[in-house]
Amino acid sequence: MTSARHTVNDVMTKTVVTVTPDAEFKEIAAALERWKVTAAPVVEGGGHVVGVVSEADLLPKEEFHEHGPGMIDHMHRLGDTAKAGSVRAQELMTSPAVTIEPGASLPQAARLMADRRIKRLPVVDADGSLSRADLLKIFLRPDDDLAAEIRREVVDRLFPASRRNVKVSVTCGVATLTGRVRDAALIPVAARLAQSVEGVVSVDCLLESQASA
Repeated sequence: MTSARHTVNDVMTKTVVTVTPDAEFKEIAAALERWKVTAAPVVEGGGHVVGVVSEADLLPKEEFHEHGPGMIDHMHRLGDTAKAGSVRAQELMTSPAVTIEPGASLPQAARLMADRRIKRLPVVDADGSLSRADLLKIFLRPDDDLAAEIRREVVDRLFPASRRNVKVSVTCGVATLTGRVRDAALIPVAARLAQSVEGVVSVDCLLESQASA
């Protein structure tokens, strides 16, 4: 019932640092530091994403220093042991890359990040990437915009006959609905739909039935 949902394209970071498979260790580390990101897509010619290299992929090199070359075989994580001796992105990267489409919904992106336990997703077919911080941008929508959407997409549609009796206010993302409506059975539905408006933190639904007046 609510209006068009926001997508990955709406919130993604559109300036992306990438590296090539031949990028060397120090080049990768310098790029992550310069752009203040935790990971970078590894792209071949034509922009095809073949993997992602992250801070976690680089850190085994530091553990190698502690163990020393003679102790490398005793490191517990075999995958990290190989990475500790690697110098190029194609050897360091995690592959295949977990990516997402620009038209994917924000809940889909959040679930994918949680399921795969990753902090950043390359956005395929678009010059962008999506981070956890990007997903939180939706909660920066102005309170007035949220209130207007709740009124337009929830109140006006569910309660056309008594919509003028309903007040919608939003403060710091918390929506409050007050007033009396004719169809009391739709009050729980209104609460759920208001909560589904992207950017709403929580809903305090205080609507009452006109019959109880």
